[in-house]
Amino acid sequence: MYHERVTRNPVHTDDAPRAIGPYSQAIQVDGWVFTAGQIGADPKDGRLAATIEAQTAQALANLQRILAAAGCGWEHVVKTTVFLRSMADFTAFNSVYEGVLAAPYPARATVGAAGLPKNALIEIEAIAYRDGD
Repeated sequence: MYHERVTRNPVHTDDAPRAIGPYSQAIQVDGWVFTAGQIGADPKDGRLAATIEAQTAQALANLQRILAAAGCGWEHVVKTTVFLRSMADFTAFNSVYEGVLAAPYPARATVGAAGLPKNALIEIEAIAYRDGD
């Protein structure tokens, strides 16, 4: 059986929080971009806002900057995964998310998570595809 080695190209921008462990902000493989999860941390000082709405807006801004560094935008995102510390925040998160992304919306999974990095209220990751358009 023949196996071709995959070339993984890291994506990095100083406009989003740096990785706090041994991982990349995103990895690009062919036309696919897989982002690491982004919390609502300010890239300048790492601080988290107090509310789910503000953390959601910041996490989405962080993702948007990483996607831009990979040559993508929200229109290229095909799937997101959202981790909420409390599912009680779902409606508030959803209203911010809906205001940033446009229809047709990417496929999405939303999961309740008992613990997130830095005790964040939310973490979001994305998968995008860009075929050189």
